Amino acid sequence: MQINWGIIGCGDVTEKKSGPAFNKVPNSRLVAVMRRDGEKAADYARRHSVGKWYGDSDAMLNDPDINAVYIATPPAFHLPYALAALKIGLHVYVEKPVTLNADEAGQMAAAAKISKAKLTVAHYRRAVPLFIKIKELLDNNSIGEVRTVQMRLWQSRKAPLVAGTESNWRVQPHLSGGGYFHDLAPHQLDLMLYYFGEPEKYHGFSLNQAKLTPADDNVNGQILFKSGITFNGSWCFNVGENEQDDKCEIVGTKGKITFAVFGNYIRLNDELIEFTHPEHIQQPMIEQVVRYFNDERNNPCSAEEAVTLMEIMDAFTNNPNKFNSI
Repeated sequence: MQINWGIIGCGDVTEKKSGPAFNKVPNSRLVAVMRRDGEKAADYARRHSVGKWYGDSDAMLNDPDINAVYIATPPAFHLPYALAALKIGLHVYVEKPVTLNADEAGQMAAAAKISKAKLTVAHYRRAVPLFIKIKELLDNNSIGEVRTVQMRLWQSRKAPLVAGTESNWRVQPHLSGGGYFHDLAPHQLDLMLYYFGEPEKYHGFSLNQAKLTPADDNVNGQILFKSGITFNGSWCFNVGENEQDDKCEIVGTKGKITFAVFGNYIRLNDELIEFTHPEHIQQPMIEQVVRYFNDERNNPCSAEEAVTLMEIMDAFTNNPNKFNSI
């Protein structure tokens, strides 16, 4: 069956990372795009050769040519759009973070469970070759038994990962759930769950050190996995330019794997392995999602897995359910 997509929220993330990939995957076609600003939706459709555009979500959801939606709005709108799509039987592929908090993620998971449609969360690094290679190294016991994982993401206010005005939606907690941590850490923490399985317990704290935005800019957290592996993470978005770092170290009994979640290399002990990412970095995941929607494989990232991730993020920020969807 061909999956005919409509995009809700055709903003920056859809320009290259995801949008063009929907027409490059077998049995997949991008039919329509929607944005509340109809002129911007029309402009996107024109530039990307998409046949239809909408300024109203209900109109697009009821387009008979569409059987799946990709939700790429700010997180505050993920839950209502997903619930509306699932209710009428449209498959859903929803961006990260899946919702503002774990409570909302649970609501989405419950709706997906009773819907005749399917839902996948866009933790797309699971399908990117670099991160698949790391899983292979772990599964092959390349560094022995894993003992601990140390992760650090420290960025200055001028870093490309956090570039933009101080008023952008990523640092408005009522729209994003928090700050840059909520935008970037889902990629990192999801990989930890993908690699190491279920957590036993987790805790952390966060604070707004620089007070440049309404969002906390320093987050710290620890996880004990049921396997006995420990994780320590530090996220700081107010360091000097010379102190920036993006590094994850997985330490085992026979060596370690080092990589940057937002980079293109793996270091296995003293061996450097470099990668070129796909032109559209979400394309491998979208291909898996299409196959899942067509009953050809299992779910590449379920709503239940995203609930666990959001529970960890809530614990790290001491901020469960402070904000709810618009």
